[in-house]
This record gives sequence, C-alpha cells and structure tokens, in this order.
Amino acid sequence: MAGTKNHDYHILEPDIWPLIGSLSALTFTTGMVFYMHEMSGWAVVLGLGIAGLIATFFSWFANIVREAEGGDHTPVVQLHMRYGMILFIASEVMFFVGWFWAFFDFALFPEPLVVAAAGTAEQATTNLFISEGVTEGGTLVPEGMEVLDAFSLPLLNTLILLCSGTTVTWAHHALIHGDREGLKQGLWATIALGALFTAIQAYEYSIAPFVFGQNTYSSAFYMATGFHGFHVLVGTIFLIVCLFRAYKGHFTPRQHFGFEAAAWYWHFVDVVWLFLFIAVYIWGGWGAPVH
Repeated sequence: MAGTKNHDYHILEPDIWPLIGSLSALTFTTGMVFYMHEMSGWAVVLGLGIAGLIATFFSWFANIVREAEGGDHTPVVQLHMRYGMILFIASEVMFFVGWFWAFFDFALFPEPLVVAAAGTAEQATTNLFISEGVTEGGTLVPEGMEVLDAFSLPLLNTLILLCSGTTVTWAHHALIHGDREGLKQGLWATIALGALFTAIQAYEYSIAPFVFGQNTYSSAFYMATGFHGFHVLVGTIFLIVCLFRAYKGHFTPRQHFGFEAAAWYWHFVDVVWLFLFIAVYIWGGWGAPVH
C-alpha cells in the first residue's frame, strides 16, 4: 500500500529552522569579522546573528523533544543519535587536542620570536614561554613570572567537578530504576556544582597574576581553560534543560537519550579538566613562584 511505513525511521517534516540557523551563523561570523576590524555596525550584525542562533536552538531542539515524546525516537533512531553524539564528542576531543598540542609545543620546543622594528632592518629575539637556562632545570614559565597555586582554587575546582560527575551518575541510575525524585535531586546537585565551578573560575581569573597575551604560557592557559569553562557553561545549560524536562514528566527508563547525551557531555568536560589540571596547572607551573 502506497505511503505505508515499513521501517523504523521517522521522516521529518519540512522545517525552516535549518535555513534560519545557517543564515544566523553566517550573520554571527560576519559580525565577529566586523568587530575584529573595528567596522561600524558590528554590534547590530552580531546581535542579529546571536538572536537568530538562540531562536534556532530553542525551536529546533523543541521539535526534537516533541519527536521524542511523540514516539518517533525508536530504538534504531536512538542508536544513530548516540552515534551522532559520540562523533560530536570526538570532534570536541580533537578541539582540545589542539590547545594541548600548542601548550606542549610552546613548553617543550620553545623558539625565540623574531620581531622586526618598524621601518628598520633591526631584529630582536624574545623567548615568550621559557626563560634562559630552563633546560638546566628551570620552570616552564618566564623567569620571575608568578603562576596560580595548583593546589588551591584549581584543586578545589577539580574536586567539585569530580563530585559533579558522581551526582550526574546518581541521577542517571535513579532514572534507569524509575526513581524520578532521585533524578531531580541528582540534577539539582550537578547543576549547583557546575555553577559553583564557574563562579570559582571567574574569581580565579580576577586574581590571576598574569593576563592574556602576556606571553605564550598565559595565552595557552587562558585559551585552554577559558574554552573549557565555556563547555562547563554549555553543559550546565544542557542539564538545566534536562531538569526542566524531568519536572514535565519526560524521560523513561527505556527512552532518555536527551539526558544520556547531557551526561556523556558532562563526563567529557570532567575528563578534559583532569588533563588541564595536571598539564597546565601542575606540570606547567612547576617550580615557578605561586601567587
């Protein structure tokens, strides 16, 4: 019979949001280019791009939630959504590999930066990461530069994220066993810990003894930890949406991919922080005076 569905997939209805999202992304990047070149009107263009992206996120994700609650996410569909989330996290892993690669390249294979004075042929060399004599047992930061004490606020934030990984696992197991109150409590605890981590990191930045762009160590530090902080913020929003859906009665022990994806993402954020804590805070600042 024509039109009879004989497969486990659902055919999506035509939707305008992919087009709006693409145009909004183009507008956003154009606004960023205008901003970086100090062109007039950048705020309007950038604002329109951000507004369009936010509207796309809300509307497109709402459509996905309606599909899930309508029974369109069959086991086969859920399986392939998991594949998609795995590939997304893999791409995020490679994103952070880039920052770690830069950090270790600066630290292990430092080269002087050759700077030509304006209007002259004279050149000056400056080592932006490691001071002279470091190969004989010095520090990984320029001589005399202070770093953050790895065993102060960074260690506290490490414990906070490890605890948050425990609470999100508690919420997941509660959901699997039909304990909806445990699900809500675990999500509340994870969100609170994520917000606390962000607040402590913001305070840490405010008291840091170095600034972005001061040298390659400080630049690598802020780029790696800053993007990780952004991922913590995104993961916290992800979990807030899951909490909202939990209160609306969404998710079942057999169908809860939305929550599962959030939990995977949160664990990924935890693991990245452990590498950052060991490589950047402990190893990177070893032997340097602490602030």
